[in-house]
Amino acid sequence: MRAHEAGALHGDLGHRGPAWLRTPEDVNALLPQLWPATVRRTAAGALAVGGVDVREIANTHGTPVYVLDEADFRARCRAFRTAFAGADVYYAGKAFLCRAVARMIAEEGLGLDVCTGGELAVALAAGFPPAAIGLHGNNKSADELGRALDAGVGRIVLDSFDEIDRLTALARERHTRPAVHLRVTVGIEAHTHEYIATAHEDQKFGFSLGGGAAAAAVARILADGVLDLRGLHSHIGSQIFDTSAFELSARRVLGLSANLGLRLPELDLGGGFGIAYTSQDDPATPEELAGNLSKIVEAECAALRLPTPRLSVEPGRAIVGPAMFTLYEIGTVKDVDGIRTYVSVDGGMSDNIRTALYDASYSATVASRASVAPPILARVVGKHCEAGDVVVKDEFLPADVRAGDLLAVPGTGAYCRSMASNYNHVPRPPVVAVADGTARLIVRRETEADLLALDVG
Repeated sequence: MRAHEAGALHGDLGHRGPAWLRTPEDVNALLPQLWPATVRRTAAGALAVGGVDVREIANTHGTPVYVLDEADFRARCRAFRTAFAGADVYYAGKAFLCRAVARMIAEEGLGLDVCTGGELAVALAAGFPPAAIGLHGNNKSADELGRALDAGVGRIVLDSFDEIDRLTALARERHTRPAVHLRVTVGIEAHTHEYIATAHEDQKFGFSLGGGAAAAAVARILADGVLDLRGLHSHIGSQIFDTSAFELSARRVLGLSANLGLRLPELDLGGGFGIAYTSQDDPATPEELAGNLSKIVEAECAALRLPTPRLSVEPGRAIVGPAMFTLYEIGTVKDVDGIRTYVSVDGGMSDNIRTALYDASYSATVASRASVAPPILARVVGKHCEAGDVVVKDEFLPADVRAGDLLAVPGTGAYCRSMASNYNHVPRPPVVAVADGTARLIVRRETEADLLALDVG
């Protein structure tokens, strides 16, 4: 929901949550930066998205259910494509990918970054143009690399000496010269959770710049002459709001090019652009990101007397994250001796592991009705047999919140369905896309029969 900046201080209600969370003046209010563009409250007080009442979605498709605002998703694709005109935008499929989404991305003119054979299979099954696909990942098998070559994937990002040798051998066998980027670890500690910071030296991705591995990898590729080295690649982490880290990354990657006498035509600065999960987050717009990154690259190239390469970026979360919310039904409300109110929903860490895994913060609102009750501080939890099964750590909900209410959690488009599990043998939720008054199923709900079909013992 919300947590209005205006309003009483959190201490007024005996609040034990984070200092930034404020008691809302209106418990039904929606902060626009947290929700898909078409989400509104109806006259009856329920949420509607794309002109469809969420109660209708719940009645038709059940809960939990991921709800994608297709108009919002497409608008974010177009915003990045327009802002980064003259550059290449690859949607990061790991955030969320299915055939319908792949088709939307292609229709909006974006490329697609995939990092496994499974993601590649989805893209190809959707008819995504192979030349606009980039294959990523830190341990690509010979089978995955071979499938990429056979499909005509536009570029492959290499992550290790083993991969260089593996792809070189496969390319020789096929008498082809694939375009490649080299992922460089630039030694930057991005201001984000340690599990999603990917540019410091002590982690699994890329070739170390400081240790000399990146220079040695370039030398091997050029000496073999089989692979077409088109550019260098750097990805510094996820949920990043400050472009100063990108400036340092560009400086170090371009410095490597200058030191090695390279004049590569491309440069990829990755993604990781942050979104608003709560009222404390203030993400940059695509226009701001494009302007800042372009200026950074141009300035660094001028200082190093390098021609300016064609820039590419890989937003995933920034496109699909805000375009989707998860709709739950509340099953129990439990006040624990005045310590905390626990609101249990019919999903949990199996459909959103990020709170448990990354200590991520989310917001929530009662979605099936409006309320005139005062706000109370609550913790939204799931149905799993795990104390860490938390969906929203702290949120103000109406004091009359009750079993049977629908609860909506925004910002769940990225890394929720894609990281979903069958913990406690819970089937994964469906995905419903809504546009122009119509809700359509794009990923069906798993069933217990699906789970049993895999159990062949």
